[in-house]
This record gives sequence, structure tokens and C-alpha cells, in this order.
Amino acid sequence: MRKLLAATLGILSAVGGFVDIGDLVAAGQAGARFGMAHTWVLLLGVVAICAYAEMAGRIAAVTGRAVFDLVRERLGARMALINLVASYLVTVITLAAELGGVALALRLATGVPYLLWVPVAGIAVWLVLWRMRFPVMERVFGLAGLTLVVFAIALFWLPTDWAALGRSAVAPDDSGQGWGAYWFVAVALFASTVSPYEVFFFSSGGVEERWSADDLADARFSVLVGFPIGGFLALSLIATAAVVLHPAGLSVDSLDQVAHPVVLAFGAAGLAVAALAFFAVTFGAALETGLSAAYAAAQYFGWQWGKRVSPREAARFHTVLLVSVLLGVLMLLTTVDPVTLTEYMLIISAVALPLTYLPILVVANDRTYLGDRVNGRALNLLGAVLLLIILAASIVAVPLAIGTRMGQ
Repeated sequence: MRKLLAATLGILSAVGGFVDIGDLVAAGQAGARFGMAHTWVLLLGVVAICAYAEMAGRIAAVTGRAVFDLVRERLGARMALINLVASYLVTVITLAAELGGVALALRLATGVPYLLWVPVAGIAVWLVLWRMRFPVMERVFGLAGLTLVVFAIALFWLPTDWAALGRSAVAPDDSGQGWGAYWFVAVALFASTVSPYEVFFFSSGGVEERWSADDLADARFSVLVGFPIGGFLALSLIATAAVVLHPAGLSVDSLDQVAHPVVLAFGAAGLAVAALAFFAVTFGAALETGLSAAYAAAQYFGWQWGKRVSPREAARFHTVLLVSVLLGVLMLLTTVDPVTLTEYMLIISAVALPLTYLPILVVANDRTYLGDRVNGRALNLLGAVLLLIILAASIVAVPLAIGTRMGQ
């Protein structure tokens, strides 16, 4: 029973971390503009995050140390510092976007302007990070995030042409919007599925949960079940947008539009469930990004860290955590649009992806740390191919953003 509960918590954590503001925006835009034409991108992203999350979880379980902790030791202080700076900047921008998503979800539920909710969201995130126990945090927000299944249910309620959906998924086209815009959305969607904070959080969370080599099967089960469930939820967002928004020629510029298919199917009740789902996934992701920013800094500098450690014993870790949340709030109070911030965040994240995933692949092959638990040939081949795709996405992200004026 203990092992089953541990696996369940890991699955819920994976689901909560997979679907965040980036996926809501990217999946909604993909479905609205191109129908099911980006299904293959989402599937590729699920394979990539599963492969590298499994490596990160295995590293944590076998060594008892988080990935970023080993990156500094394995690659040296200078290379790891570049990794730290890039990862921290991306993670804090992501944190700001997630806080913006929380505020937008609260505006969707209450009608109160989202800027008034931004400080409330920041305070709430900080209080949960400060006071709520790690397993409870995983369980509450991971489970609440599963309410996104309402989008999958809506597909069966709406007049859905399943044959047409299937054809558009296997024979993608640019829907008359140009292949530049198509590939821009593809890169943004891919970046949203493999956000750097996901593997940092998963690895550090394993250390927080005191995983050992005996927990490898549970960790692998969590990855191979949890992330695909998250992928299914993201696919349902694409599909509902493809069914409702794409035929009408509508785009996604707000969470209201992402929720529109569910509102069309279920009315006010659908809006309430969608608002709860948006709140849960963005709040959960804000918790994970806040922790990931503090994890990276503390692990690089060798500080005491962890939610299980009191603020008095890990003062520097908790200070970075608080500063990161404050930076996210201040970024939003400049009145930058959260959806626009999310779009830029995804491109910046795409550029930084190799700095996250190359070190994981390196450490996962180091027998000094893992002994006979290093990657096998098949996983190394898969990891290398995926890394080439990640590198390609990193290289083309900025030119695509400039050339298409952010996909317009």
C-alpha cells in the first residue's frame, strides 16, 4: 500500500507539472489555428519528457542527489554557472507566467480584474510553499488538475466529426496560414511540453521524497503513466479548439477563449469546472517553478535546501524562493499581458532547452554516479535523437519568432 500511494503521488505530480499556462496557451492556439495538425508535436514532446524525466528520476533515486547538484560537479563550476543563470531566468519568467495564469483563472471565475489577483496569487503561492507539506501539495494540486478532463468529455458532448479529426491529425497542413506560422506554433508547443523546470522539480522532488534505488520502479511507473496522462489532457485542449474555434476562424488570445468549447458544451457549469482546472494547473505549476528556481540556486552553491527543511535551517533556499515569487509578481505588475508573456516565455524556454537536457544525458551515462544503472543503448539512442530535435528547436526558435512576428 505504501508503494502504491507513493506511485500515485508521483503520477499526480507528473500530471500537475505537465499541463501549465504554456500548454493551455500553446495547445489552444495550435487547435484554433491549425486543427489537429500539431498532434505529432505533442506526442514527440511526451516521449521526450518521459525519456529525460526517467533519467532525472533515476539519478535522484540512485545517488540521493538532484540533477543540478551533480551538473556542477560533473561539468565544472563555470559551465554549470551558465546553466544556472539561463535556467533561473527561464524559470522565473515561467513563474511569472504561471502566476498570471492563476490571476486570469480567478478573473474568469469572479470577473474581478486580473491585476488585483496578482498579489493575492503571489502571497497564496508563498504561503503554500512555506506551510504545506510536500506530499499534500502534490496530492491536492495534482488531483485538482485532473479536472481538465472536462475538455475530453466535452468532445463527446459536442457534435464532433471524429473522422475529420483523425484525418487532420495524420495529414497536417498549414491551414492557409503559412508554414512559418505552423513551425512557430510547433516549436512553442514542443517547448511547453518539455519545460526545463519539469525535470528539475521531478528530480529534486525525488530527493525530497527520499527515493532510493528500491523506488526506481515506482519512479519509472510515475513517469510512464503520469506524463502521458498529462499529454492526453493537452491533446484534449487541442481537439476541442480544433472542433469549435478552428472552423469559426477564431484564435486564442485569452483563457476565456481556451474555455469556450467547454462553456459551449456545458454552459455555466462548464465554465466553473474550466476555471477550477485552469486555477489548479497554473497554481500547481507556480509552486513547481518557484521551487525549481530555489532548487537550482541552492544546489549550485551547495546550500541546505528543501521544503522539508525549516526556513531557519535553509534560510538562503527560502530567501531565493521568496525573491523568485516577488520577481514574478513584479513582472506582472508592469501590466504585461500574461498570455503575451507566456508566448515569449515559450520561445526563451526553447532556446535554453539544450542547457537543461544535455547535462542530464551526460550524468545518466556516468558510472561514477550510477554504476550499472546508467542508460542502456536503446535509451541512449533515443536520448541522442531527442537531443538533436531539442537543439534544432533551440536554433530555429528566435528566427521563427522574428520572421513570423511571433507566429502572426
